[in-house]
Amino acid sequence: MAVTKSIRTFAWLVFVTQVLIVATGGIVRLTASGLGCPTWPSCTGDSFVATPEMGIHGVVEFSNRLLFFVLQIIAVIGLILAWKIRKRRKEIFGLFLVAALSVFIQAIIGGITVLSGLNPYVVGLHFLASVVLVILAALLVYRSYESAGPRVSTVASDVRLGAYFVAIATLVLVVLGIMTTGAGPHAGDSGAARNGLNPESIQTAHAVSAYVTLFGTLWLWRKAYVAKAIRMWNFTKLTMLVIVLQIIVGISQARLALPPVLVTIHMVLACLLAAGMTMVVATMWVRARDDRQA
Repeated sequence: MAVTKSIRTFAWLVFVTQVLIVATGGIVRLTASGLGCPTWPSCTGDSFVATPEMGIHGVVEFSNRLLFFVLQIIAVIGLILAWKIRKRRKEIFGLFLVAALSVFIQAIIGGITVLSGLNPYVVGLHFLASVVLVILAALLVYRSYESAGPRVSTVASDVRLGAYFVAIATLVLVVLGIMTTGAGPHAGDSGAARNGLNPESIQTAHAVSAYVTLFGTLWLWRKAYVAKAIRMWNFTKLTMLVIVLQIIVGISQARLALPPVLVTIHMVLACLLAAGMTMVVATMWVRARDDRQA
C-alpha cells in the first residue's frame, strides 16, 4: 500500500509543530518565563494550568507546554494513518512513533529543567533534544515522498565522506551555539545560573564553526552539481541559504546586544540548518525503484 496524502499531511504537521515548539521555547527563555510555571508536571502546586496571578510569564510557559499536547495528538493520528503500511514502510511508522513518544521525552527533560532551576546544561540538553526531533520530523517528511524498496548510492565515496564531515561540522556548530547561549545573558529567569564559559572565546569558536560549515556545504553543492545529483544539489542549495541567513542573524544579534527576536530566529534557523543537512545526507541514496533523479 502506498503512502497516502493524509500521511504526508500529518508528517508535515509533525515537522511544523516540532519547529514551533523550538520557537515558543525560545520565547519562554527570552522573556525570562522559564520558571513561569514553577513546578512540574503541574503549573503550580494547586493548578495544572497557569493562573491569572502568575501573569504573562505563566501564560508563556504554559502555552509552550500546551503545544506538546498538540504534537501528541498530531503524532498519534499520523501513527493511526500509518498503521496499514507499517510492515511495508517501517521507517515511516517508526518515525511517527518517535514523534508520539518524544512528548514524554521532552516532558521529562523539561521537568528536570524546571526542577534544576534552569541549569544551563540541562537547558542546553533540552534544546539539543528539540534539534534531534526536528531532524527526525524532517526525515519523516522526506521518507513519505519516497517509494518503497532498497536504496542505492547516488554519489562517489569522496562526496559521501565530505557530506559526513559537513554533517559533523553542523553538529559541532549547533553544540557550540548552545554553549554560547549558555554563557550569554538569556538564562530564562533572572535568578538562573550561566555555564561560566568565556563569552568571547566561545562566540569565536562558534563563528569559526559556522564558516567551516558554510564552505563545506559550498563544496558539496559544487560536487553535487558536477555529479548531476539533482536532489542533493537542491537540498545543499537550500541548506547554504539557511547557513548564510544564520550567519547574518548571528552577526546582527552580536552587534545589537542580543535582542530576543533575533535570538529566537537564530534558534529556529539552527534547527532548520540541522534538518537541511540531514536531507543532504539522505539524498546520497535513492530508492532503486524511484524514477526521480538523485
